[in-house]
Amino acid sequence: MISHRFVILGAILLGPTHGQQNLGTDFRMTGRTTLAAFEAQRQALQRSSAVISIGQEEIAYGVVISADGHVLTKASELREKANLTVTVDQERFDRVDVISADEQWDVALLKVNATNLLPITYTSTADTPQGTWVVVNGATSRTQRRANIGMISANPREIQPSGGLALGIVIKNPSTRLEIEKITPGGGAHEAGLMAGDLIIAVDDMPLEKIDDLSAALDRHKAGDRVRITFSRKGKTSNANVRLTAKTELFDISANANDEMSGDFSKRRSGFPRVIQHSVMGNRQTMGGPVIDLHGHCIGMNIARVSRAETFAIPSAELKEIAERMIGHQPNR
Repeated sequence: MISHRFVILGAILLGPTHGQQNLGTDFRMTGRTTLAAFEAQRQALQRSSAVISIGQEEIAYGVVISADGHVLTKASELREKANLTVTVDQERFDRVDVISADEQWDVALLKVNATNLLPITYTSTADTPQGTWVVVNGATSRTQRRANIGMISANPREIQPSGGLALGIVIKNPSTRLEIEKITPGGGAHEAGLMAGDLIIAVDDMPLEKIDDLSAALDRHKAGDRVRITFSRKGKTSNANVRLTAKTELFDISANANDEMSGDFSKRRSGFPRVIQHSVMGNRQTMGGPVIDLHGHCIGMNIARVSRAETFAIPSAELKEIAERMIGHQPNR
């Protein structure tokens, strides 16, 4: 199977350039003949990846991590917890519990009532080198996963929050005091119950006097971290734990030329502690599923469609740690 695969790929990649424009459809990267060489990997996706849906709309993929129904997916794509369905192989589960979420990694743990699912097998390789072939979920039918093929295209690295970190607030007059003028829906301040008119006094018990002090305090953290905000409301001092997010997730920042050509990229695509990067085309609905190597082993989980040339995935070592920690911290476990 391996040699057959490379004969096909060699014909595609090493053939004369004048003939490539006339390459038959079946022999292109998404062609039937090429994909047939990756049928073993497609079967691994079929058995150990999940399709997450709301009604008839597919919103994300997932990674099966236990035989008894635990599935990891991209948390920010779960715009609601009700009416979720999960399909693994050809079995659909209509009752889906959202157990918890890891805000730093943007990962959610789901649970369905199952006993015999086939979990992914993690790779034993520490870091997958550039140029390694990878296979991920592409467009799917209700019962059949489809393979998409690409390569690891960059070294593992941290992705800083795009535009810096945000509490999800707008300050009324930064030159005087830190009074909140507006709360951004969906941001950490909104979740924590802060309101317009609140006066921010301190972050993590460090007193603040000006907007630069606030920025410096936030710069010590990462997306998904929580900070202790001390604020005054109508003369009464209170505290709130506020989740930090990348500014681009909350505020309408003009798209650049690359974004305009990239199509449907992920809303959250930055602020990850460590990612691997691959070249497989996709969109936000194809995130959350496993990235597998030619042996069918999981080398990561797709976490963000970034641009027309970049997709980020959580590496397998970190993914395994996340999975074990989230399962271990379940209520009543």
